[in-house]
Formats: sequence, C-alpha cells, structure tokens
Amino acid sequence: MHNNSVVSKAVRFALIVGASTAALTAPAVIAAETDEVERIEVTGSRIKRTDVESSSPVQVFTAEEIQEIGFTRVEDILNQLPQVEAAGNSFISNGSSGTATLDLRGLGANRTLVLVNGRRLQPGGIYTQSADVNQIPAAMIKRVEILTGGASTTYGADAVAGVVNFIMKDDFEGFEINAGASGYQHDNDNGYIQGLMDERNFEYPTGSDGIDGEAYNIDVVMGGAFDGGKGHVTAYASWRRNNELLQGQRDYSSCALNASGTACGGSANTPIPTFFIYDENFDTELFWTLDRNGNGFVEDFGERYNYAPINHFMRPDERFTLGAFANYEINDYVRPYLEVSYMNDVTAAQIAESGTFFNEGYVMDFDNELLSDLQKQQIQDGLGIGPDDQFIAYIGKRNVEGGPRMDSLEHNSFRIVMGADGDISDSWFYDASFQYGQTSSSSVYQNDFFGPRINQAIGAVGAEPCTGDCIPYEVFTLNGVTPEAAGQLTGTGVLNGIVTQMIANAYVSGEFDFALPTASTPIAAVVGTEWREIEFERISDEVFEQGLLLGQGGPTESLQGGYDVRELFAEVSVPLIEDVVAVESLILEAGWRWSDYSTSGSDTTYKFAFDWTIFDGYKARASYNRASRAPNVAELFAAQSVGLFDGADPCANNPDTGVPDATLEQCLRTGMTAAQYGNVSASPASQYNQFAGGNPELKPETADTYTIGLVAQPFDSLNFTVDYWNIEMEDVIGTVGAQTIIDSCVENGEFCENINRNQSGSLWIGEEGYVINLSDNVGGRKWEGVDVSANYLQELLGGNFNMTLAGSYSLTKEYQPLAGKPELNYDCSGVVSVQCFAQPEWRHTLSVSYDMDSWWTATARWRYYGSVDYDGETDTLAADGIASQSYFDLVGGFTLGDNYAFRVGVNNVLDKEPPMVGGTLSSNANTVAGFYDTLGRYLFANVTLKF
Repeated sequence: MHNNSVVSKAVRFALIVGASTAALTAPAVIAAETDEVERIEVTGSRIKRTDVESSSPVQVFTAEEIQEIGFTRVEDILNQLPQVEAAGNSFISNGSSGTATLDLRGLGANRTLVLVNGRRLQPGGIYTQSADVNQIPAAMIKRVEILTGGASTTYGADAVAGVVNFIMKDDFEGFEINAGASGYQHDNDNGYIQGLMDERNFEYPTGSDGIDGEAYNIDVVMGGAFDGGKGHVTAYASWRRNNELLQGQRDYSSCALNASGTACGGSANTPIPTFFIYDENFDTELFWTLDRNGNGFVEDFGERYNYAPINHFMRPDERFTLGAFANYEINDYVRPYLEVSYMNDVTAAQIAESGTFFNEGYVMDFDNELLSDLQKQQIQDGLGIGPDDQFIAYIGKRNVEGGPRMDSLEHNSFRIVMGADGDISDSWFYDASFQYGQTSSSSVYQNDFFGPRINQAIGAVGAEPCTGDCIPYEVFTLNGVTPEAAGQLTGTGVLNGIVTQMIANAYVSGEFDFALPTASTPIAAVVGTEWREIEFERISDEVFEQGLLLGQGGPTESLQGGYDVRELFAEVSVPLIEDVVAVESLILEAGWRWSDYSTSGSDTTYKFAFDWTIFDGYKARASYNRASRAPNVAELFAAQSVGLFDGADPCANNPDTGVPDATLEQCLRTGMTAAQYGNVSASPASQYNQFAGGNPELKPETADTYTIGLVAQPFDSLNFTVDYWNIEMEDVIGTVGAQTIIDSCVENGEFCENINRNQSGSLWIGEEGYVINLSDNVGGRKWEGVDVSANYLQELLGGNFNMTLAGSYSLTKEYQPLAGKPELNYDCSGVVSVQCFAQPEWRHTLSVSYDMDSWWTATARWRYYGSVDYDGETDTLAADGIASQSYFDLVGGFTLGDNYAFRVGVNNVLDKEPPMVGGTLSSNANTVAGFYDTLGRYLFANVTLKF
C-alpha cells in the first residue's frame, strides 16, 4: 500500500478541509495515517484513490461555518464568498423569478453547475433555467465544495464558471431539533436622501423602529442504522418563513432616485394623470397634465409619482422541505442507495400600483363625453386642428385607487435518486444511478391594469359604448377616477409550468495493478456514460400570452421545448515521477467527454492537469479545461416579443438639460427625423422597449479555463494557497444588448438597422418603437484573477486561536459583445456602470476565532469589498465610484452538556448601509441589492437540541 507523505497530508489538509477554502473557522484534523487509507473523491473528478490531491482549487464550506454566518437562505450564505456575485435573491422584487440562484465569478447563474452529493439539481421553474437552491435546507448541509473553474469533462455542460457541490448529512445519527430567529435593524439617518425627499415633500422613516424583516426556522433531523449496521436512514423536515420588508421602511430607499442620483425621481404615471397628445400625423406633441384647480389642461410641471415605498425591498417567503437518504449493504458488490427530497416554496413580489403607462395611443373624437369644452378647445388650439378631426392620446395614470401589483409565486420541487455502487475487485468499483427531478411552478399576477377594457372605459374610437355595468374611466377630470372604476379595469394573469430532468449515469473507477517505471503509485482511471433529458413547459393564459396587462412591459408567451444528450466520459490519473530531488511526486491528470445533443449535435470537452509535490509542505498545481455550455430551452425556443430594458436614449431630451445628449447627425442614424430631434421625451423610469427572444440555431458556448497555483504549509500552524485562474469564452450565447446597439449606432453608425422608432420618434411610448435584440452566439468573455487563502491555527491560553483569510483579486473581466469588434470590448474589473455589475478588484473575508475547547467559542469577521470606479457620465451620485466597504460580524457559540447548544450573532455590527447609486445603476431600491449588505444590521439566534 502506498504510504501518504507529510506533504500529502498537508495538501489534503489544505484542499479538503479548508486551507484553500473560504473557511471561517478552524478546520478539522485529517485522520492519522494507517495501513488502510480511505479512498477520497473530491469535486472535479470521479476518480477515487488512496492519495488523491486536487490539481484544481476546491473550496470547502463546512456546516459549522454556515451556522456561524447565521443566514438560513443558501444564496445569502454563499454570497459571502469573494468568488460569488449576487444572482437571484430575496432582495429582487420587480421581475423576480421567486427562486434563488448562484453565480460563480459573475459569469452567470446558467454557467454555474449546482450538484447535490455529486449529482445535478434540476432547473428552478417557469422563469429560470438555473437550479433553485431553495431546494437545499441549510441545516442539512454537511459541507459545500466549490470548484471555480471549468468542470464540463467531469459533469457535463453548464460547469463553465465552476461547480457548487452540496454534500448532505446522509449519515446522521440520533435526533436533532434546531430552531432559529433573525431580523434586521437599522437607524435611518441618511441626511442626503432625506434632504432630497424634503424637497419633494415625500415621507420617510427616521430613527429605528426596532427589528424588521424577521425570519424564523425549525429543522428536524433524525437518523440511524438498522439490520446490524448494514443499512442507514437519515430523514429531515424543515420550515422557514421570512417576513416582508418594504422600501418605505428604509430612508435610503423611500424614494426612487433619478438616473443621476441627484433628486428623487419617479414615474410620469402619476395619481393625477399626464398626457402625450398628438395630431393624427404625429407632427405636434403636447405633454400636459390636469390643472389642479380643475380648469382643463396645463403644461406638465414635472410632478412625479414616488412609487418606491410600496415596493418590496425583501420579499416574504415560506418554505417547507422534506427528504430522506438511505443506503444498504447487501454485500461488498451491491450497495443500493436512495435520495428523495420535496420542497414547497411560496413567495410574493409586490411592486407599485399599475397604471396606463402611456402604453397605447387612444384615438379619440372631440365629442367624447369625458372631455370638458375647455379641454376640447385647448387640444384644437394646441394641435392646430378642427373639431371634426381626431387626436391621439397616450395616458399616464397611476392606479393608486386600486392598490399595488402582486405576483404570487409558488414552486414545488421533487427529486429522487436511485442507484447502487459496489466493488468489482479490490481496486475497482462501480456506480450506477437513475435520477428524476421535477419542478412545477406558477405565477399569479394580480391587480394589474387590463388593457382591452380601457378603450371602452374612455370612449375611444372603435370601442363599444360604455353603458350598463361599464363605469367610465374619468381620467380627464381632476380626481375623477373612483376605486370602483379602477377596479373594473384590473385583471389577473396566470402562468403554470413544469420542468423535468431525467439522468441515467454509470461509471467504473479504480486503479490498475501497474505503474510507470518512475513511480510506485499505480495509474487510476474512470470510464462512464450518461444520458440526460430536459423537458420544459410554461403555459401562459391569454392575458399573459397577448401582453394584456399593462404593467408587464410586454407579452409573456408560452414556452415549450426540450432536448436530450448522450455522453461518454473518461478520466485518467498517471503518477509520472516520485521520490526524486525536487519532485516528491508529479501526477498527470487527463479527461475527455463526448456529448451528442438532440438540438445542436456533438461536442467534445477535455482537460489536462499537473499535480507537483515539490517537497514536504509545498505543492504546485496547474490545469487546463475545455468547457462548454449547451443552449437551454429558453435560449432556443423563447418566443420573440417586445419587452423592456433599463437604459437611456441619448436622442431623447435629457431631463436635466432639456436637450438630447447626442447630436442631430448622430440621432438621424437611429431613425429619428430632423423634426423629431429635440421633441422626444426620455422615459422617466429609464425603461425602453426591446424586441427579444430565442433562437433555435444556437450552438454551444465554449470556454478554455486555466489555473496555476501553489499550496504550502511552511509551519505546522500555517498553510496558504495562491491560485491564478483564467477563463476565456467564445460563441457566448446572449445578445449584443439593446443599450450597446443604441450607443454603437450613435457613436459609430453600427447596428442602426436594429433600431425601430415609433411615429413620434420614441423608443418607450407604446410598443411600436423598439430595439431588436435577439439571442445569438454573439461574442466572448475573458476573466482572470488570483485567489488567495491562508489559515493559521495555534494553541493559546488553553484554547485554540484560528485566523483565516479568503480573498480574490480580479485582474480582468472583459466582455466582448461581438466577435471581430474589439473596439466594443469593455473591462468591468474594478468598475460599475450600466453594463458592469459592481466588481471590486479585491474582496476578502478575514476571520478570527477562539475556541476554549470546552463550552464556548467566539468569532469575529471582517468582510471587505474594494472600491469600484464609475464608468459613465449619467450618475452624478456615483461619479467618484463606490467607495470600499467594510462589514464587521460577531458571533458566539455555547454548548451546555451533550444535548444543548445555542448561538447568537450580529452581522454588520456597525449598521453600515449599502452604497447608494442612481437609477441606471440600481438593481433595486437605489442599491446593488443582495451584493453589499442591503438592510443594515442583522441579528440572529438559534438553539439546537440533540438526543
């Protein structure tokens, strides 16, 4: 039997237990060396062998560290890692999918593969093709292994950015109940935004109202052996509830800042309506509102509706999970196992009241009964037309009489894995499994304006007369709309969907009985096959299908499709040299995977890696992976339709200057006429139309990922890792970007054919004006950086003192929007912009803990986000960028005997509020929500009873 060397133990200590991890507490100790060493499988390879050391950086997050962070939502836990950017989370309301997703390196949640016990988690529901980690109860996680680099050879498509592998507590013994409570507390004293709201006479909170955004959880776990130890069963049940928190409960989110961040903006869809009025040829535009004294129309004087307070800052959520793990040893050759889990999750996304949103130009006669004689005369005089002519009115009216919009989202996920493993010989074993996962989900959108009813209610030309039960919608009369009139104009849209994933996988792995002449350790290999099928169905009712709800920004059409893939894969680990000067061991690893997709044909991925133990305590590693991601169902089959994007039209009048930012010559390129130049209004909500959708001709993305690093343990008490990584992608599935199309046309005359303005020159009023922005294999990505970790453990004053550092430095984050157009490339490393998520060049977590090895432990953390520069000219508030942010956390754990333990903690002890940005940079509530600490101080406590 090959004996482990000191460096092997040091490396395994670093890689598997936590030195190369984001670990925040002292790592466990590797078992002492014996004649029989346990075979180990590490995320990133299926080869099991006695002396595995990973050639790729694998981070480990343990159950203890998860408990110390205090969060019960898995996405909040992993967002603490410097390598993770905020993706789908509870702090997104408008456009929320109701799911929680993970995004390694900021390459996108669809390029992060999520595994449970080494097997894929199915897609999350009707709005996302990525895995919903709500299915994973935090209390059941034994550890999380994170490989931040390509792993398509081992696990198949989607592992471009890396793999997050949740290892569950499937060997639990006994009975355990865990109950916890948490909440946020903040002192509202932001003088900047309070001053802006005072100028608008907006209301806002001051001081502190105590704890809000409360969350509660109860987890029950039980397990034990049976039949003389041949079998084992672990079962669990969990419940979690998070209360809602509105934007109006924080001063810094109590108004929606304008694009520059210098004033409280808002919507031109105000409680008192505003109107764009045109003659039939769109030659003249009038932007009017109602006179506050009831005397006809007056020119709009810039009043805006503060829609922010009623929006969710954090969505309410309630989740139930049930599950079990079972295994049984019939003999050494057959060991069947079973995993089963179920989740029900219900959340609601509330946003401000619906309205007419200038959605449609209503053709009206001058004899309309809703118009006063004065208003008729004003329109005739303003447009220069006669009483026999018709006019066109776009109406902006907020439905404050009817209350907020609400999207009720429900997800039900079921997953079962059945399989068996066993020994083929002393050196070889097999594993064969079948997996079925299904997620059914629904979206019930309530209290939104139902467009077809408005024509009749305002007496538009061609509509049925408003008689009988029809209540006229008296938008031309000051305060003329009643709750009853508003209520009859609202509607409900319903989406239902189901996604299924089936996987059959089988492989054999082991060691040959021979080695190279220059080494004593035998060659190891794995060979296997996999079949995978995805079927996705989303059924929209007629309301969603035709986009009849005015607050949706366009249709949400049904989506149906699927694909299957057949794969062969193999890996080999070849010890090349052992026990020579400066080469205690040198191992070559290689892998290959062939995939045949029913949609895009065959694809091949492969990897090569070197694992070089220089001498005791020092190891170098390097790897190359060819990764791929096949287009998902939505990218292939999504219907093409008009929707919204956040951005700006440089040819519309800048609200601050009153004139366009672009020149007449530039705007003529975009389809604007000379007569329209200077007469087109900007969207008050910074939202414009785009024509987007899927593309069945897409081919897989490809990526080359490289890593090179050093693992070292210079002293028994200190170990560290340094890893350089590089990811270069081609044929990226995406879009050029509606804003990029507009800017490129204005600046360079490119993509101008993709811009289609309406008759008035607008890209946001109605749906006739839009930017064509369809999915395609459009460009590339180049990401590179350095990850650093260190762990220091020392006995001190009768206890253990532990200090850990996990940091990541971003060198390059280059987007290549269009292949062959390097002038369009831009680098987001250390930058925030309309195109760039806030990406600090340096981000770290430094943790210091002390364990008395008796009944108490204490931990202090420093989470640091480096500063980012602002790349743009619009956001005055962020003109100097976002300053560096530091958050400090404290947590204490207490054990009372063998059966009782409790933990209390405070994250963001100093109650630091998130950095504020203007409307074009904000993801929600004037912040980069879910990335920086969003709601202030977070307090938590939990108690555990074990029997």
